[in-house]
Amino acid sequence: MATHRAYRSLGPVILVAAGVVLIIGVAIWAIAPGLTGGGSAAPTAAASNIPFPDVTRVSLADAHAAWVTGSAVFVDVRGDSFYDTAHIPGALSISETDLSERQDQLNKDDWIITYCT
Repeated sequence: MATHRAYRSLGPVILVAAGVVLIIGVAIWAIAPGLTGGGSAAPTAAASNIPFPDVTRVSLADAHAAWVTGSAVFVDVRGDSFYDTAHIPGALSISETDLSERQDQLNKDDWIITYCT
């Protein structure tokens, strides 16, 4: 009976862990097309509609390496409720709507990687 109670108390922990895994999986899935390195002859319709096409995109591998070495500042631009649910460890929370007002809190000489998935 005590063993059953121990498993029941792990339920919320398992749900949170599953949520984090799901968020990471979606982020990997969203970034995966950029990991191939191979270029197609013509951009897809979605690629031609990318906002701010002059802004450099960071591959998942490069972002992970930057996180491991601490060479970049990660900024989660989602709302607070999403950040509170799960985020990259050490990431700052500055919502997209507040980014222009709070940009002075970031060092312009740092490599800043924003993410929203």
